[in-house]
Amino acid sequence: MLRPNLGDFSSIVCFKAAIVGMEDALGDKATAIALTAAGRTRGKQLANELGLTGSMMSLQDIAYKLSYALGRNGTCLCNVEKIFSENNVIKVYTSETLCSAGEPQGSERKCTYTLGAVWGALEQTFGKRFQGKHTESVLRGGTHDVFEFVEFK
Repeated sequence: MLRPNLGDFSSIVCFKAAIVGMEDALGDKATAIALTAAGRTRGKQLANELGLTGSMMSLQDIAYKLSYALGRNGTCLCNVEKIFSENNVIKVYTSETLCSAGEPQGSERKCTYTLGAVWGALEQTFGKRFQGKHTESVLRGGTHDVFEFVEFK
């Protein structure tokens, strides 16, 4: 435990306030780049902590481990519902993402830190570089926040 009295977690309200403050100071694009990079770093650390680096686990097993670590039993960043591959694209379906929490329907907010965390974990697990993007959002009619990853060739 990092803090003996307050525990290891802080609120979504505080984290989102930090995001908005960064956007005000740096602009939307610079903030998105910084948060995605920070998430990727965290995701790589997480993959190492979970013993996923170089793993030959199925995508279903990877989804389970990530969901456990990032979901209710872990840091509460998001639920990883499923991961599958289709036409050389890895699709990750998430719910209750930190980035979408409290946002109004129709908001253009993208999941940056959450996308980055999943992205970094996948890169570390497979030892490959990916291009990642947020393709579906619960804020814009989707049933999940969906992240898609394509290997850099």
